[in-house]
Amino acid sequence: MEGVETPGGAGWRAEPQPAEGITYAHKIEKTEAAIDWSLPAPTIERRVRAFDPFPGASTGLGDEAIKVWAAQVRQETGAPGTVLDVGPQGITVACGEQSLQLTQLQRAGGKRLAAADFLRGFPIERGQQLGGGA
Repeated sequence: MEGVETPGGAGWRAEPQPAEGITYAHKIEKTEAAIDWSLPAPTIERRVRAFDPFPGASTGLGDEAIKVWAAQVRQETGAPGTVLDVGPQGITVACGEQSLQLTQLQRAGGKRLAAADFLRGFPIERGQQLGGGA
């Protein structure tokens, strides 16, 4: 229902939404939030934002699940899912087009951390492959 102001400013009254143009949005499943590194970086970055706070965009490194809460598009290129650079500013990962710098991450059962803090407890190296395991 939408609110409509009543004449004279006496308040709001509910007005039914028109049936035409309504679409159903299904419940988001956790599997939909798995990052597909073959997609263009801007698409993945938008999905990271869309899945915050639930269910959180996720990827894997080996058997470890990692949630990605913030990322920025970068211009570097490489094989999708490959870690191109690791530093206190973030972890740069190649995508289908361009790359993403992951700036806020979380391990399973852990807290959201800035990339520098995350890397202190979970070292990641250039050349590692993200994907799967999530």
